[in-house]
Amino acid sequence: MLMQQAEPKALQRTHPLAYQSVQLFCYLALGIAMPTAIWLIGRAELIDAPYVVGTVTATTGAAVASWYVLSRLRQYAKARRLSYVIPVNLLAFAAAAAVIGMLRSPYSIALFGLCAGATLVTSYVLTAWTRLGNKAQYIVPGGRVTEMRPRPEHVAVASQEEFEALIDSGNLNGSVVGDLHFDHHPEWERLFAKAALKGIPVYHYRQITELETGQVRIDQLSENVLGSLIPNLPYMAAKRLVDVLAVILLSPVLILLMLGIALVIKLDSRGPVLFVQERMGFRGEVFRMVKFRTMRERKVDDHVDAQRHDSMTKDDDDRITRVGRFLRKVRLDELPQAWNVLKGDMSWIGPRPEALSLSEWYETEIPFYSYRHIVRPGLTGWAQVNQGHVTGVDTATDKLRYDFYYVKNISLWLDLLITLKTLRVIAGGFGAR
Repeated sequence: MLMQQAEPKALQRTHPLAYQSVQLFCYLALGIAMPTAIWLIGRAELIDAPYVVGTVTATTGAAVASWYVLSRLRQYAKARRLSYVIPVNLLAFAAAAAVIGMLRSPYSIALFGLCAGATLVTSYVLTAWTRLGNKAQYIVPGGRVTEMRPRPEHVAVASQEEFEALIDSGNLNGSVVGDLHFDHHPEWERLFAKAALKGIPVYHYRQITELETGQVRIDQLSENVLGSLIPNLPYMAAKRLVDVLAVILLSPVLILLMLGIALVIKLDSRGPVLFVQERMGFRGEVFRMVKFRTMRERKVDDHVDAQRHDSMTKDDDDRITRVGRFLRKVRLDELPQAWNVLKGDMSWIGPRPEALSLSEWYETEIPFYSYRHIVRPGLTGWAQVNQGHVTGVDTATDKLRYDFYYVKNISLWLDLLITLKTLRVIAGGFGAR
């Protein structure tokens, strides 16, 4: 019986801390107001002192930014928000400190640090609290919902009568999931509409699957799968501008760092410092990608099979040099691609460009493979931070599903999530070969 199965979860009311407005209030009250009050009492200061006003204004902006960014990241798959609390807060308060410095506003280091610490603790506690106990998902039978991976929060709907009773009672604390492309009985269609009118989220099963896996499962290339065959054009234009500005602003640091790496590579092994290879790029155009050489020099036959085999990097590949292994682990071998970003061949974030021989092979083996070229390839991407390297058609298919998820959901917030995941990848060496 549905009511007997779902009652423990269904009767749970939404915890107040689950509401974004309540969380924002906690950020401001516990992260800013309380530490400021304690500091003022301890110092016997007035709140209208210029340096107090400047500090409180800056830290309030940082606290709101931390709350907003973390709330936006949660909508994407594999967003383990708890691991991003510290970097997001550090970035927000570092930006606030930079603004104070640029404006030369009076401020208190002690008060700034106290608010930053209190906000970090508040952010961490709220994130840990609200991530526990996922809401129930009521699975309506019919169609392809059987393809969903079983999860503890899934509740099988037993009958229309009991499901309607649960909706009418107001105890359905969760969402409704079904195959909305399936030809359901008209009574089920009425219940979908009734649940939606009650404010209960109703999802197509594919949306939930994508959110859980971070992959778009491709059966046919259509707007029903990707929302639109042309991704977010306004954002792609803005992203191109940000890419160029980032290269220009970072160029002094990048040049010094790359000069040092080049010297170490030259001392470590014979051969050129840079490795140049033809890759498949934006809109299917071939470009020459540049990176630091991490392998020993070798001769490769012109035969397509030899070229393809040489493009694949294996575990414990004996072609990799000592310095090259380290550079690959921390991804520093990719830094020269800043030149490709400046030229417009690549972006900082996007699907990784494949070697020409591999890309041509995958296109013959995997349907819709070429669609991944609808956006600029990147130094890092959604597939890289979730899967790592691929060495065959099977893993390339999984990678393609990650790439399509990125194309479908391309946005500032997904790029920010990939950036944070990339920092974790660099620290742990995941996928580096």
